[in-house]
Amino acid sequence: MQTASRRRTLVAGSALLTATLLSLTACGTGTTDSGSGSGSQVSGPQVRIAVGVDASFAPFFLADAEGLWAKHGVNVDLVQFAKGGEGVDALTAGQVQMAGNSDATTIGVLAQSPNLRSLLVYEDSGQYLKVVLGAHVKSPARIRKMAVVPGLSELAATRFLESKGIDPDTVDLVTADPAEIPALTKKGDVDAYVLWEPWPAKGEEMGAKVLETTGDYDLAYQHWLLSTSTWLKDHADTAAKVAEALAEASRQTESDPDAAAKATTDAAKIPTAQTVNAVEDIDFGVRDFTAADLKGYEDTARFYVDTGKVKSRPNVARTVLRGWLPDHTKGSR
Repeated sequence: MQTASRRRTLVAGSALLTATLLSLTACGTGTTDSGSGSGSQVSGPQVRIAVGVDASFAPFFLADAEGLWAKHGVNVDLVQFAKGGEGVDALTAGQVQMAGNSDATTIGVLAQSPNLRSLLVYEDSGQYLKVVLGAHVKSPARIRKMAVVPGLSELAATRFLESKGIDPDTVDLVTADPAEIPALTKKGDVDAYVLWEPWPAKGEEMGAKVLETTGDYDLAYQHWLLSTSTWLKDHADTAAKVAEALAEASRQTESDPDAAAKATTDAAKIPTAQTVNAVEDIDFGVRDFTAADLKGYEDTARFYVDTGKVKSRPNVARTVLRGWLPDHTKGSR
């Protein structure tokens, strides 16, 4: 099969100009240094870590606010990106040394970024991404255009259509920025989308309806802590310190969502209720990879081949460093 559907790129009104202006900062891809709470106060190896701007990155912001990087002997600067995939681009370009990103989105770029390495899982969820239908759409069978963000969103949209017995070849997948998608849906330019919060909630505010979560059709995602083989070769001890701090922050995020919400609000201007709700939807916790994980990753790699997005199957086995976490840290589970 060559392509799963027809694809276009659509931008709502003046959003293109806004997005362009926002992108002309920092590393040239919409980055913002968080002004790390601990980074400027601790000696030790310095690491720039790319994160996205949504509640799924709460443990990073909490680690910053609570001084956990310093506690574990590492000097961290968090660099915020509008989309996690942009952070991975920065990692590949050497602008940052580590990044958080979803498994599905990362697997999609392995062909052009073979140097990427995944060290651990720090979150799992089948509830955080939600299917949203426009107010004008009476049922999934009426979907003709579906907005997607390349990577996890597109995979989730394709699997949703398949779960409803809809051939993805009959639906236009319209590539757009997450912030534009609720407005595109309200205007009727697209009929539906599958995204992480806050974009489902934004859609509801504009009259759309949340139909279900990805878990309702047996799709879950994970977030990986990423680095590169080049940097990791000489900085494994530093990476281990980051992993230990992230593990503690993940446990605290689960036990004290209010503290995580405050840290996320302070760092990324995310409303506190969004983070508290996200902690209910997401299982935060640092862990090693399992055999079931690897099987799921291979299924995702097959998706990219089957849809014609890549010419050869992504080398997941080379990227995912199963066993790295217990080999390098003491407090992992």
